[in-house]
Amino acid sequence: MTINRMKPLTLLLAVAPMFVGCSSSYLVLLEDHDGSTGQVVFKSADGETVLDRAGSATRIDRKGDVFQADQKQIESDFGRALGSEPVRPEVYLLYFETGGTRLTAESAAQLPKIIESASRHPAADISIIGHTDTVGAAADNETLAKERAEQVAKLFGAGQLDVKEIAVTSHGEKNPLVKTADETPEPKNRRVEVTIR
Repeated sequence: MTINRMKPLTLLLAVAPMFVGCSSSYLVLLEDHDGSTGQVVFKSADGETVLDRAGSATRIDRKGDVFQADQKQIESDFGRALGSEPVRPEVYLLYFETGGTRLTAESAAQLPKIIESASRHPAADISIIGHTDTVGAAADNETLAKERAEQVAKLFGAGQLDVKEIAVTSHGEKNPLVKTADETPEPKNRRVEVTIR
C-alpha cells in the first residue's frame, strides 16, 4: 500500500475500524487550513484510487471504492486527532516610517490583533526580525532594523503573556521584500516580521 500526496499540506486521515459493524479502515481527504484541497493517490495491489475533493474517502481494503464521508462520521472518527492539532503559526508584517522606529498608522492599528494572536498560543515562541530599506549605510541599517525589532518585542514583555521565548534578529537591508537599488526608499522593506508559534 502506498499513499502519494500531491500537495504537501493535504490533510489525510485513516481510522480502523471504519463504521459500526464494519471491520475496514478508510482514508479521507480533508480541506486544508487555507480552504484548498489537494489530491491523494492511494495505491494498493488492486490499483490506484484518487481522492481529490474534501471529504472524499476510500476503504483501504476495497479497490476503487470512493465515497463521500459524512461530516458527522469524520468528527466522530477523527475529532480527537483534529482537536489535538497545535495552533498554527501566524506571521505579521509591521511597517515603519522612514529612518526610525515609528510604526505606520496602519501597522500600529494591527498591534491589538497581534497581541490577541499571541495570547492564543500557549507558551508562545515568537520570532521578530527587523528590516530596513537601502537608504543609508548598511551598518546603520543593521542597527536600525534591530531597534525596530526590539521595539516590537516590548509588546510581548515579561508577565504580559504566556511567552516561552522571543528571538529578536536584525537582517538590516540584506533581505528586502522588494528588491531595489542602493539608496532606494521602499516602504515595504522598512518592516518587522513577527512569527508567533
